[in-house]
Amino acid sequence: MGLALAEALEASQRGEVPVGAVVVSGDRVLARASNARESSGDPTAHAEILALRAAAAALGEWRLSGCTLVVTLEPCTMCAGAAVLSRVDRIVYGAVDEKGGAVGSLWDVVRDRRLNHRPEVVMGVREEECSALLSAFFAARREQ
Repeated sequence: MGLALAEALEASQRGEVPVGAVVVSGDRVLARASNARESSGDPTAHAEILALRAAAAALGEWRLSGCTLVVTLEPCTMCAGAAVLSRVDRIVYGAVDEKGGAVGSLWDVVRDRRLNHRPEVVMGVREEECSALLSAFFAARREQ
């Protein structure tokens, strides 16, 4: 989660919503990414999507079996769906997203029994740090 937090901080410094993601396989970091929607103009440029794409490129394959997606904020429906479709074994996240989270709070895409893959979920890892980074970012934006 420390690497994901570092990515989130970098995103914040670029004016992006501070979300960072890392994909690991065992003790090997396959990919790191942070939100890039504002800078790229791409609505799909969430940290999770970028990290999953980079991890697949690193492995040379779309199936990320054996991998863990670590993210500072609970994934949205798009990102939760991408995690399911990429076949990650586990999703670890920090802050809960009560307004758009799809890994247990608002929706629970990854545990839907109708889907063909359901990754393990570990939530609340370094939650206070992840939440504080987001809160500080949005407080500063409201002051502008």
